[in-house]
Amino acid sequence: MEENQKQQQFLVSSVSELTSSSSSLFSKTEPVFARLSLDSGSPELRIGQGAELSDAVVFNVKISQLFKLGPAESLCVSEANKEKSHSRGISIQFRNEEESRAFHCAFEQWKKEVVVQEPLNNGAVSTSKSKFDDKIEASSAKMYFHYYGQLLHQQNMLQDFVRTGTYYSAVIENRADFLGRIVVDVGAGSGILSLFAAQAGAKHVYAIEASEMADYARQLIAGNPSLNDRITVIKGKVEDVELPEKADILISEPMGTLLVNERMLESYVIARDRFLVQNGKMFPGVGRIHMAPFNDEYLYMEIANKATFWQQQNYFGVDLTPLHGSAYQGYFSQPVVDAFDSRLLVAPAVSHVINFSSVKEEDLYEIDVPLRFLSTVSTRIHGLACWFDVLFNGSTVQRWLTTAPGAPTTHWYQLRCVLPQPLYVMPGQEITGRLHLVAHKAQSYTIYLTLSALVGDMLQTSSVKLDLKEPYYRMSQPQAYSAAQDQNPSQLLQSDMQFPSRDDDGSILMQPPSPNELHSL
Repeated sequence: MEENQKQQQFLVSSVSELTSSSSSLFSKTEPVFARLSLDSGSPELRIGQGAELSDAVVFNVKISQLFKLGPAESLCVSEANKEKSHSRGISIQFRNEEESRAFHCAFEQWKKEVVVQEPLNNGAVSTSKSKFDDKIEASSAKMYFHYYGQLLHQQNMLQDFVRTGTYYSAVIENRADFLGRIVVDVGAGSGILSLFAAQAGAKHVYAIEASEMADYARQLIAGNPSLNDRITVIKGKVEDVELPEKADILISEPMGTLLVNERMLESYVIARDRFLVQNGKMFPGVGRIHMAPFNDEYLYMEIANKATFWQQQNYFGVDLTPLHGSAYQGYFSQPVVDAFDSRLLVAPAVSHVINFSSVKEEDLYEIDVPLRFLSTVSTRIHGLACWFDVLFNGSTVQRWLTTAPGAPTTHWYQLRCVLPQPLYVMPGQEITGRLHLVAHKAQSYTIYLTLSALVGDMLQTSSVKLDLKEPYYRMSQPQAYSAAQDQNPSQLLQSDMQFPSRDDDGSILMQPPSPNELHSL
């Protein structure tokens, strides 16, 4: 490492684009350097070769994030801004763990100095910037709180009777966990969960809500006089508010599409660290993302055909074909949100588990899930189907809220990532890949999906990059499928494959627990 007052330079082993075939960006004949500097007037990371770092890859430190992929490997992601409409990610391989750690420390120090020294409009310097505001761009937060501040959207969630009924049952059936306890409702919305907790005998409930819905929550709670003296509505973010006492139990509905969309799980974890007593309970306490490859010719053709508009060579005298490739990629960059027939799944599902009681906030900035399946049929794979469930691990009753295909539909539906190039598989064939989620400041995630299958001596691989913030809401009814595709859905939703229970990076491949196992959680 070379260091002076205006720059720090590190020697790295290799650098590769996240979205490419993992080939190195630079020649192996010359050393590659990563330099943190003020060359352009603001802190930036330049990665290149030679004394002048020719053909350098440049990242603005202010809008970039650095994540560890391994002891000596890191991921640097630059968020979209006014100049660039898309984010970029590169993988950096260091020579050893010590140099990787030194680079991370330097990067965070440069980034911290940017935040501390950023002037406000009136010329003052911010010394108490909210952690939420530091992570989330202002425009996204404004739209988010405006959306949830409207009663019509709260009604949409309340009328999801699977969601609301499961929460009610989980609370009321576990009165012993609430009776005489202090409860914090994280992101209280209309206050419905606070009212449930009070019905279950809570000593007091602090309902924290940052949007204008806090005022409606006060009205609703005031209109229930038998409960209102035990509920206090606090308008503000969990990252900023202060409470007069610790909570025995947290309750929240922090789940978004694919469990993690909207990044409210991070606020739930922050509330745990700030307000929950040691060994306190969380309702829910565990979340699982389930994934399985699927076949759906109807959906694939529907998405692919959207781009045919751009194949016109004489649209009012204009040739549109130069934009066809970009349009094609754009349509496949949208995750599909709908309810689908579970018979579309072509392999038993695997699961990634997030324990809300122990996960660190930083663990949610980047989620990496290795994928491995065994195909049950001969078919084409069009992508990866995903759904989630959460566990209310009460002292009396353990109850799951699921969004699985075939289960009663919720307002979350299911989510599918469709590959631009399908894969061909045979029965018993292994399918491998990776689902990589990288958080961004628009309160969502960039999804990087890769699936591979070996056919003879040829390895088929298909990859796609998607934005969880911009899904395609496809609320059509599931199509009718031929008898050749019929399988027992329960065999695909519950994995019997004898894979290792924990992958090298800690991701868990597991099957839904049996009733006996639930009682042991």
